[in-house]
Amino acid sequence: MKKGGLKDQNIVVMMYDDIAYNPENPHKGDYNGNDVNKNNFLAVLLGKKSALTGAGSGPNDHIFVYYSDHGSPGYVCMPSGGNLHANDLSQALKNKNAAGAYKNLVVYVEACESGSMFEGQLLPSNIGVYAMTASNATENSWATYCDTPEYNTCLGDLFSVAWMEDADARRPGDPETLGQLYDIVAKRT
Repeated sequence: MKKGGLKDQNIVVMMYDDIAYNPENPHKGDYNGNDVNKNNFLAVLLGKKSALTGAGSGPNDHIFVYYSDHGSPGYVCMPSGGNLHANDLSQALKNKNAAGAYKNLVVYVEACESGSMFEGQLLPSNIGVYAMTASNATENSWATYCDTPEYNTCLGDLFSVAWMEDADARRPGDPETLGQLYDIVAKRT
């Protein structure tokens, strides 16, 4: 995102980082994960002042939301504070649209059964939101880069790695539509 020109003050990162103090983690961090919960996520999304931090948005802004964690039909998991249910996310997106708080909003969700977050009437076609998910409503999302000898874990997920590697391979000013990106990501996942 920064390579594409976004400034730090326009990026909000919510990351539980529960591995920060694990003795097996070679890259220590200092994040407190309790603030990563559905209430704060929705507050940041809606630009509420009660949010710990967040970038306000207006009617000409383009917003990108990337979510990566576990999911199940009808919800995605949050590290603390309960799950984020599809109808709650849907209502938040509708409210943000009604407030005129963006021009376009793009949501990528990396989670098993993530397609269930937007199926049916959950995502109206007239609110300027484009959602792309790692899986449909009934399938798993899959990990990749699992054969790195120095780590005893997988380092990515197919969907996320596909769109990130595509973004990294693009030169600044090299346009790509969301439809083109969808085709590329779908082939790789």
